[in-house]
Amino acid sequence: MWDPSRHVKHIHVAADVAALEYTREICERANLPVSIVATGDNLPVLQEKGSFADSLAAGKKHLFLCRNRGEFFKPCPGTSAYQCCRYQVLNVGMNCPMDCVYCILQAYLNQPWLSAFVNIDDLYRQVDEALKSDPSRLYRIGTGEFADSLALERITGMAAKLVDFFAGYDNALLELKTKCAFIATLKDVDHRHRTLLSWSLNSQTIMKAQELRSASLAQRLAAAKQAAEWGYGLSFHFDPIVLHRNWQKGYEETVNLLFDQVPKEQVVWISLGALRYLPQLKTISMQRFPQSSMFRQEFVAGLDGKLRYFRSIREEMYSHLYRCIRKRAAEDTCIYFCMESDEIWHDVFGFTPDDRGGIPFMLDAAARRFMDKPVCF
Repeated sequence: MWDPSRHVKHIHVAADVAALEYTREICERANLPVSIVATGDNLPVLQEKGSFADSLAAGKKHLFLCRNRGEFFKPCPGTSAYQCCRYQVLNVGMNCPMDCVYCILQAYLNQPWLSAFVNIDDLYRQVDEALKSDPSRLYRIGTGEFADSLALERITGMAAKLVDFFAGYDNALLELKTKCAFIATLKDVDHRHRTLLSWSLNSQTIMKAQELRSASLAQRLAAAKQAAEWGYGLSFHFDPIVLHRNWQKGYEETVNLLFDQVPKEQVVWISLGALRYLPQLKTISMQRFPQSSMFRQEFVAGLDGKLRYFRSIREEMYSHLYRCIRKRAAEDTCIYFCMESDEIWHDVFGFTPDDRGGIPFMLDAAARRFMDKPVCF
């Protein structure tokens, strides 16, 4: 199985977390050189020198174990300009050893290295307090906002800990979103249908050229098939959908390979989202990946300040992909847009979220159908 953590060559440990049991566990499992950073406020010193773009590449070799001094648990930073799904973000670390041309983290983060937060008892406490404060609400929670959920799993074992933790709650569903294929640590965890394993998918043309050091489509789907056999729910995200030569054939092929491999009944939801990006991302990405033509097209500023394809292009891509998915997906699989307008929903799906109770209601219903299934092993 494809494991991007093998690119990590050095671990840096903030002194104020060096004595934590979880820190020692990670260092022993990684079996890599370890440096102690003098205080929790200091930062690792990387040997590689050069521009900020150079430091981004170099930083992916370095993992910083430190304390999260802020909140672990927050609402997804969506925007009121587009329909949002009321997702909750669990921030367990920052950055990723894989290297996608379009990755927003290149422009969002101000430090180049990988970070993993090891004050896990604080994470448990914050989540426990939040879930118990509103037991009637279903919390859909993901760790894939600022880092890939499984890219460092062989080293940190964080995902397995979270699966075990969330199995103890009836009002939460954890989604682990990834582009890698390492799931070995999750095999024997009693998840109680409280975890979805989720893969970002694309046409193979985009995956090969723009999602560097990520798992291939075949590797991702093999991992998804294995996860389904272990009883996990599945979700998939076609995001970003990218305009490229023969895109219709490329996306249709991916959809068909997906449903040839995995049981459609275990696919809880599928999201669609066209390429969108902050203006500053284009500059740094083109500096790092001058061979890519991804940003050499016409885009228009959206209501959230991000650049997007023109609406007619988005609708054409969405309509084609939606038809492909709807032919193969189970009737009750929730298919939805990530950050799109009511007009797009109506023109592609034939309804708006409000017609179905809103996106949160739609996803909550899909989540509960999966969570209520009998757990069999």
